[in-house]
Amino acid sequence: MIFLNLYVQFRAMDSKLTLKLDNGVIERAKMYAKEQNISLSKLIENYLDALTKGNAGKAEVSPLVESLTGVVKLKEGAEKRKYIDYLSNKYN
Repeated sequence: MIFLNLYVQFRAMDSKLTLKLDNGVIERAKMYAKEQNISLSKLIENYLDALTKGNAGKAEVSPLVESLTGVVKLKEGAEKRKYIDYLSNKYN
């Protein structure tokens, strides 16, 4: 185990955070961050941000629903617009 010091940005303020992580995890994370052209600190900040925001707006689609995609064919125009508005209101 080694300690990893990170600088995490919170809005207009940076704060220092020390984490104790497995060496292998740190090395793989560093390689991944380098491949993505992002700093390790930013990578971890983005992960923690996404993790703490929950799954807002990210619904998992089951294979059954995926297979039904496109089954209903609507003509262009008012009916299609009404249906889109209905679904938008129902699920938003």
